[in-house]
Amino acid sequence: MARNKDRGTPEVSSGSMADIAFLLLIFFLVTTTIANDKGIAIQLPPKPDPNDPPPEIKFQQRNIFKILANSKDQLLVEDEPWTRPIADLKDEVKVFILNFGNPTPEGIELYNSLPSSLKVQAGQNPDSSDDPTKAIVSFKANRGTSYELYIEVMDAMNAAYNEIYGERVGLTAEEWLAIDLKDDTQRRIYQQARSNIPRALSIAEPDK
Repeated sequence: MARNKDRGTPEVSSGSMADIAFLLLIFFLVTTTIANDKGIAIQLPPKPDPNDPPPEIKFQQRNIFKILANSKDQLLVEDEPWTRPIADLKDEVKVFILNFGNPTPEGIELYNSLPSSLKVQAGQNPDSSDDPTKAIVSFKANRGTSYELYIEVMDAMNAAYNEIYGERVGLTAEEWLAIDLKDDTQRRIYQQARSNIPRALSIAEPDK
């Protein structure tokens, strides 16, 4: 039998290529993790009623630990230039919180409830905070302050409280942060650690 010399060159069928490409697209959409920038989780207070006069709040200046950051990422801590590493700021905040310079009755009760490890760290400087129930850590940045410095200072402020809370109930800061509030026993530990030591952080609106 003679061969058909008019037969063309065989071609690869591309009819299913679109289906394969579609399946690959679905696969990568399902398996790819897209990073989301969630920012800083801070619960803001409700917007005040413009018809109501602003409340008059008085604080003793010694009960406010002031941290200021300028547009050149330079810090003033308690009105003094800060030249040490930012990591050391946590220890300064911790010393301020645990001061009992002029304790209230609640402050005296709090001191008596502290473990010996925290009592050793507690100071009695009359020029610093009255006690942890009155201590406020204030941070004010400039609009030109870098995001990195802002985060570092916020981390140092929160780390001071986390170490105090954890140490009060015999936990490390990492173990404290891992507490499951859905568990009744762990929630009681959480409440005990924070009793009369509010996380009093004041974040002022940045300067222009």
